[in-house]
Amino acid sequence: MKVVIAGGGFGGLRLARQLNNRPGMEVLLVDRFNYHQFQPLFYQVATAGLDASNISFPLRKVFHKSNNVRFRLGELKEIRAAENKIIIDSGEIAYDALVIATGADSNFFGNQQLAAHAFPMKSTTEALQIRNHLIQNFEDASVVKDPEARKSLLNIVVVGGGPTGVELSGAIADMRSYVLPKDYPDLDFKEMNIYLLEGSPKTLGAMSEKSSEQSRKYLEKLGVEVLTNSLVKEYDGKTVMLQDGRTIKSRTVIWAAGIKGNVPTGIRPEMVVRGNRIIVDRHNLVKGADNIYAVGDVAYMETPLFPKGHPQVAQVALQQADALAENLQRIESKSSLRTEFEYFDKGSMATVGRNLAVVDIPKPKFHFGGFFAWLVWMGLHLMLILGVKNRFFVFCNWVYNYFTRDQSLRLIFRLGKKATDKPIPVPQEQKQKATVTV
Repeated sequence: MKVVIAGGGFGGLRLARQLNNRPGMEVLLVDRFNYHQFQPLFYQVATAGLDASNISFPLRKVFHKSNNVRFRLGELKEIRAAENKIIIDSGEIAYDALVIATGADSNFFGNQQLAAHAFPMKSTTEALQIRNHLIQNFEDASVVKDPEARKSLLNIVVVGGGPTGVELSGAIADMRSYVLPKDYPDLDFKEMNIYLLEGSPKTLGAMSEKSSEQSRKYLEKLGVEVLTNSLVKEYDGKTVMLQDGRTIKSRTVIWAAGIKGNVPTGIRPEMVVRGNRIIVDRHNLVKGADNIYAVGDVAYMETPLFPKGHPQVAQVALQQADALAENLQRIESKSSLRTEFEYFDKGSMATVGRNLAVVDIPKPKFHFGGFFAWLVWMGLHLMLILGVKNRFFVFCNWVYNYFTRDQSLRLIFRLGKKATDKPIPVPQEQKQKATVTV
């Protein structure tokens, strides 16, 4: 059986590894990046806590000892189900079974102005762009004399009170307290405000009430202004306008408010539901298809325990990949037995800052927070990172950062500009004052 897997994220990579060296299986993994990205730690790359290489792992290296798994660099352009083939930018690929594991991207809910000016964080490249932008803003603020312009450069708005938004806000608050005053002694960081905007009444809405309350308390302790029941209406790159008429001056808006599935061309519109997710049955088979499957964030499966679909988290993708690997092997061996997928919720967690995290365990129902929760969060994420070398460097970075409260990663690398990446104009007389002749 020739299995083509589109996407090297948690679900796609797990499936390829489960089918690795299995007799009767020929596997081709296709991705537009040649590396696996550990998404839970994007926020640490964006805030200069980790280097991008620490959370990225070459996909070809994963299968050095594989006899049946190969990798192809390319972006999925179209699925031609009638011909059992896909089109990527480098040509055509035939398949016996196709697995869509293309994940999800930022959802701006049709607001083109927000899409043009706000910063998403769904890839390593986007995390690096945020890092570049933040550091450039601090550099610009250090030479701008106008108080309003300086405040606009220093203010940071994070939209979305889920785990990504909470973790990012907490990390930026730690930078403001311990790192930035040393880097920029001429700036008064009391002028810098960090806003976390959430449209619902609470942060971490998918977690327990205790976690929501505790995370908000932690954020406010760190100096983050948490604004719940606050929806963003417009953002022109300079001013955030909320639905209730309030405005916030900021040159930086980081979007963590929602995601939508990356549905490839060739999937019929009636197979796509809210959140841009593809309807699948309990075997992850796309509705109406014979040999096309979907796993992870892009898949929508209704079960008695999850009548509105599963949460879009890594554990769902990993468990669906395990179940699908078993079913594909049974199909290849002509077995009529199939395993219906049932998600086992192992719990959820989020870190807010140094020594601060929240953890929910569903069975037995249990919640804890603080330092111990932070250690559990660190340990689990460390073990999930791909590659011993990456784990080692991440661990070393975390230990060094814990004792020094610093990292030497605040570097500006230009990876392509956005409209919001342009530095604020500085008057000529100020430029002359800031110039040092050697």
